[in-house]
Order: sequence, then structure tokens, then C-alpha cells
Amino acid sequence: MVSREHKRAALHEKLQLLRSITNSHAVNKTTIIVDASKYIEELKQKVERLNQDISAAQTSNDQNALPMVAVETLEKGFLINVFSEKSCPGLLVSLLEAFEELGLNILEARVSCTDSFRLQAVGGENEEQSESIDAQVVKQAVLQAIKNWSEGTDQQE
Repeated sequence: MVSREHKRAALHEKLQLLRSITNSHAVNKTTIIVDASKYIEELKQKVERLNQDISAAQTSNDQNALPMVAVETLEKGFLINVFSEKSCPGLLVSLLEAFEELGLNILEARVSCTDSFRLQAVGGENEEQSESIDAQVVKQAVLQAIKNWSEGTDQQE
């Protein structure tokens, strides 16, 4: 008999704990269990929505992650660094075209395009050019080339 009373008390205690966790106001066992079941379903839906939000955020980050750009002024020219954590097919061509339009001669360059994209280039102004360009103009031209390249790759997908 003691064991039956002990089991009944333990069950009652567990039902009260379940009731408090699920914010149920029910008094009988069946209703407490039904409320707990509904609560579990709500939690499952929340988890599913959170997983969808995370997945959507990762997808948009992958698509919107444009390369980082830094341009420094050197004694005779510029040091241009472009880096992206992902591969960027066709970006190098867009950047070289932008340098050409600026009248910037690339004196030395290192490029890696395997798993990520990295360009480190030293560029000097074309001697025949009448007006001088500064680092900000070079950076804006590089950013515009990246933007144009990005829009072109978005349209192809």
C-alpha cells in the first residue's frame, strides 16, 4: 500500500511540474497532458521557424557577401587589396577593366582564386595621364567594378 501511495504522490508531483512548465491552468490529469502536448507542438513550430530564419539568413549572407577592399597610397602609386571568403569567378577581369579605365598600370600583382578570392596589386598612374588620381578614386572604381560584377552574376543565376 505504501508503494502505491508513493507512486500516486510521485505522479501527482510530476503532473504539477508539467502543469507549471507548460503554464497550464488545468486541474485534471488528462487536461494537463493535453495542454502539455499542445505546448510541445508550439515549441516544435518555433524551432522550425527559427531554423528557417537561420537558413534564410545564411543564404542571404552567402549571396550578399561582397569582397572587402582596401587601397593605400604608396610613393608612386597604390597598393590595392581585394579579399572575399568565397570564390568569385570573373571578378579579376572586372577589376582589370576598371584599372584600365582609370589609366592605372598594374606594376605587380598576386592573385588567388581557388576557394577564396584574393588580389594584392601595386598600381601606378599612367605617365601620359593629365590629371592625378587619389586612393579614394581608385577604391570607388574597384567597388563599382565589384558591384557591376555582382549584379552580372546575380542575373546569370
